[in-house]
Amino acid sequence: MAISDWPEDQRPRERLIVHGPQMLSDAELLAVFLRVGVSGKSAVDLGRDMIAHFGSLNGLFAARLTEFGKLKGLGSAKYAQLQAVMELARRAIAEELRTGETLGSPQAVRTYLQLLLARRPYESFAVLFLDVKNRLIAAEELFRGTLTHASVYPREVVKAALAHNAAAVILAHNHPSGSPEPSAADKSLTRALKQTLALVDVRLLDHLIVAGSLAYSFAEHGEI
Repeated sequence: MAISDWPEDQRPRERLIVHGPQMLSDAELLAVFLRVGVSGKSAVDLGRDMIAHFGSLNGLFAARLTEFGKLKGLGSAKYAQLQAVMELARRAIAEELRTGETLGSPQAVRTYLQLLLARRPYESFAVLFLDVKNRLIAAEELFRGTLTHASVYPREVVKAALAHNAAAVILAHNHPSGSPEPSAADKSLTRALKQTLALVDVRLLDHLIVAGSLAYSFAEHGEI
């Protein structure tokens, strides 16, 4: 049955307008995004199929075009729309971080870094450069590696911080293959970067490790 044939108070779009997006299931939110289903399936059914096929929303967001198009009803147009939505979310959060103190918005920082890094199939090391009021100046991926490793050079981090005239930084990298728990190498690198940045009077505020929907904060664990 098409969603247009459902009782009005059960249709995802109408429920979103009346009750807010937080009241909808993942499949219902995807249905609003999709707008229409396919032959024999409503948009909600197709949303459920997408989550089942990719395993999770993170799996869906990380899908490449070739994988995305394997489901009937999906193709390059929907893929482009989804990527645009993700990029708009990143830019909106970055805008918030540029106008407000990042330390006052820890969840915004975490969400931004998850949107930036969680979907990448390789290990990526990024840095948020902050001004004296801890507002975001820029975010850059400085190093890119393999599924399990990325080489990080403290000297390059310092050079980038000085180029942005940053007063402080937040480090971040992803663990594409598993847990956000830091390795011994992650802890050693964090200590080395903190010491190196201190030599040029740049504060290290945090180092976050992102793994899917999870994140580990060195600052929250008293390790900065």
